[in-house]
Amino acid sequence: MKNIAKILLDIKAVTLSPDDPYTWASGIKSPIYCDNRLILSYPQERKIVEDSLTEIIKDKFQDVEYIMGTATAGISHAALIAERLNLPMGYVRSSNKDHGKQNKIEGKKIDGAKVVVIEDLFSTAGSSIEAAKALEDEGYEILGIVSVFTYNLLSAKENFEKANYSHASLTNLDELIEIAVETNYISYDQSKKLKKFQKNPKDNSWMK
Repeated sequence: MKNIAKILLDIKAVTLSPDDPYTWASGIKSPIYCDNRLILSYPQERKIVEDSLTEIIKDKFQDVEYIMGTATAGISHAALIAERLNLPMGYVRSSNKDHGKQNKIEGKKIDGAKVVVIEDLFSTAGSSIEAAKALEDEGYEILGIVSVFTYNLLSAKENFEKANYSHASLTNLDELIEIAVETNYISYDQSKKLKKFQKNPKDNSWMK
């Protein structure tokens, strides 16, 4: 959805810097940085995003019985969506708590419940798939994984296919690049750098 891509650019939830790249936690040099937590600070834009996520779930995963967010960025979106759908909501930690019941999954246990997992962003999709597998190990049925944004990386596509999980995103890097060029946020030459990065983020030759 190009309107969602424009929202992410307008509120600076996604920023582009092809000539002065960011450094991801993995050490990868990137011309793009995504922080979808900013969506929560903009009520009008937030409503559009959450309504759109809800519609995707209604369209693609009609049998959903439980909404699960990924900690931490997916939790708020999951809560807002669950409220719209009048469904139970929980979340999945990246690792077990080190105290109390040492839970990895928070929320009422409903054996066999059909779950949609909510994520803010797909890069390689590794953490999203890990969360889904943790839910499956606890007896849940995964209908799909939904995110606000995806980089559309080949590695994510391959990982989803290997794990055999359905997935969907509101918008992606390709749409965002298109909007960014149309609005003169970046030049056409800079857009080529972004597309080269997308093909292989580990290859720093896109910076030349």
